[in-house]
Amino acid sequence: MSNDSAIKKKSMAFAKRIVGLYQYLCRERHEFVMSKQVLRSGTSVGANVAEAIYGSSRKDFAAKLQIARKESAETLYWLELLHECDYLPDKLFQSLYADCKELMALLTAAIKSCEE
Repeated sequence: MSNDSAIKKKSMAFAKRIVGLYQYLCRERHEFVMSKQVLRSGTSVGANVAEAIYGSSRKDFAAKLQIARKESAETLYWLELLHECDYLPDKLFQSLYADCKELMALLTAAIKSCEE
């Protein structure tokens, strides 16, 4: 897939932002439960992308990307909840949310290209 590199880079950059978010939530906001959840789902996106790249078949590749997309959806949920509970300021929330949506769009496009 030609998008492998773009998805891999974006998922790694997103994971790094999520790690930074986790550190911020723990240090500054003293929030430890939801922050752990967003850390797990947000970094899992890239882990599943990495696994997909080394998939044993096109079907395996698509299946791992599906899991990455599901993890992205879960991450959106935790970001929304953190924002609704006033742990995330608007600007930070909007930026992270937009990055996650962009990553989901790339994953969706890659999955669809596997189905063709």
